[in-house]
Amino acid sequence: MIGFFDNKRVLIVVAHPDDEILGLGGSMHKLIYKFNIQTQVIILGEGITSRDENRSIEKWKSELNNLKKCTNSAKKIIGYQEVNFYEFPDNRFDSIDLLDIIKVIEKEIEVFRPNIIFTHHGGDLNIDHQKTFEAVITACRPIVNEDAKTIITFETPSSTEWQSPYNSQPFLPNLFFSIDKDNLEAKIKAMELYTSEKKKYPHPRSPEALEARAKIWGTTVGCIYAEPFQIIRTIF
Repeated sequence: MIGFFDNKRVLIVVAHPDDEILGLGGSMHKLIYKFNIQTQVIILGEGITSRDENRSIEKWKSELNNLKKCTNSAKKIIGYQEVNFYEFPDNRFDSIDLLDIIKVIEKEIEVFRPNIIFTHHGGDLNIDHQKTFEAVITACRPIVNEDAKTIITFETPSSTEWQSPYNSQPFLPNLFFSIDKDNLEAKIKAMELYTSEKKKYPHPRSPEALEARAKIWGTTVGCIYAEPFQIIRTIF
């Protein structure tokens, strides 16, 4: 199925800075350099103000600017072409109208006209991930002349696997990308640039855990390293 991605326009819609790396950093690196995909990333949320009881953009201005710098540095390592930032409130997507998020995604789709969209798994623990998924699905109604024929979700370490085992929307991957050592190293190097987001082992966002997870998914499908995905819809 890898050939399916040749020269495609791929839109990646995430809630926070670093989700684009955690979810598919290795696969993105592989697809860009081996299959010439054109890639645009949308980061919907500002990603940090939830660390206070009350949201204050001004208080966190320096940290928010640094997050954007980290994203742009990570972008160069992975090799994708463009990233657009929005300012929806961190871990408070449920406090705003879903329509506001949908309109942003619709606008980006209209301009970029992607063939394939990657986004968060709808059953993640993080509320922003859940709302991002809902907004993507709503924005991508399968109507006539819709370019985005394929929607794929990814796991986000420290959110997907932390959901309750009784959650009604488990992550059930049915698509795996076999990635090489250089793809994994690019993912880990890019993640390490997010100084406010990276953690020490055994946290899932640590370098050791990211490698271990790639190995575990690899053993699931008979390769050295892999990243898992769930196809929501694809139309041929």
